[in-house]
Amino acid sequence: MPIVWTPNLSVGVEHIDAQHKIWFEKANELFEAGKERRAQDYINTMIDFLDEYTKKHFKDEEAYMEEIRYPELDAQKRAHASFINDLAKLKKDYNETGGNILVIINANKIVIDWLTNHIQNMDKKIGDYVKSL
Repeated sequence: MPIVWTPNLSVGVEHIDAQHKIWFEKANELFEAGKERRAQDYINTMIDFLDEYTKKHFKDEEAYMEEIRYPELDAQKRAHASFINDLAKLKKDYNETGGNILVIINANKIVIDWLTNHIQNMDKKIGDYVKSL
């Protein structure tokens, strides 16, 4: 269930959108690797990348929100922390099943669903706020 970046996912803040696009690209690579039953090491590398990249993206996004004094920063931080915990659980589940393809497909669905919902329901408000400044 790969997902394609579309303009309706744009937040309107260039560096945030650029990081979101990379996130989508890597999440899709993870899905494809699982679907094609590529080596477990590759999938582990992709999961590790997504985990680290997510933390970097959230840190960058939160720093930007602090800089612009974004009023919903605390809600964003809570959502980010929750998703980091979800990713850690997905990684643990994947490792415990020995690379079960169903876990990887489910992980991709959870990641993409969360990302699109988070962008559309929370991150787009950042762009709206920036336009109001």
